Amino acid sequence: MPDLLAQALALPGLGWLVMIAFTAGLVRGFVGFGTALIFLPVAAQIIDPVWAVTVLIVMDLAGPAPAIPRALKDGHPKDLMRLVAGTALALPLGLIALFKVDPAVFKLVVSVVSLAMLAALMTGFRYRGFVTPRIVWATGGAAGLLGGAAGIPGPPVILLYMASSHPARVIRANSTAYLFFFDVMMLVGFLFAGRLAGMPLILGLLLMLPNLVGNLSGGAMFHPRYESLYRNVAYVIIAASSLSGLYAALS
Repeated sequence: MPDLLAQALALPGLGWLVMIAFTAGLVRGFVGFGTALIFLPVAAQIIDPVWAVTVLIVMDLAGPAPAIPRALKDGHPKDLMRLVAGTALALPLGLIALFKVDPAVFKLVVSVVSLAMLAALMTGFRYRGFVTPRIVWATGGAAGLLGGAAGIPGPPVILLYMASSHPARVIRANSTAYLFFFDVMMLVGFLFAGRLAGMPLILGLLLMLPNLVGNLSGGAMFHPRYESLYRNVAYVIIAASSLSGLYAALS
């Protein structure tokens, strides 16, 4: 363990990982999503893509944890349970794809998905039908496949909630709680696959603190009156991270 810690501290690009972990936590704190969209495109340029997902799920478990009691209180528990159950059923298939995918393909997919999600958010694209329990189950399944394969479960869930009649407080709470439970399921999946060890585990633990500080800072900054401002800031950061990842994948 001491040798692994020394290697992690000497890792080229560790400063960038710390910076992007804090930034991703900050955005997650004030808009309720965005950690993977911001962290993965940059982290996958510095470390192995599967390592990047491992680091993400380890560090991201602690960051939003202080907000979970409030999120469970403010959220919509039936929707949350349906999303989590749908994800649990589909996640193993996504993980199989993740462990087999070529690193170059992973980098490209993550950046393209992040940019597509950003475009959908900025243009107001949304599901136009009724948000029924069946649709929520299907959304959880889609999030499980995408989250397992690329480490980004948020887009299907966020696009669903853009069509929801729930108030912003409920949507933010459910998004925060869902992503937390997704990380727990990913940790279990990685543990059973024998991937939750070594350098990526140490890096995830090291990045917990900056990510937690970012989450707490973002949560303290949140005020419903400035929600549009927070979203615009998040869009700019997601765009910068995704474009840098896309450039690296195509170079």
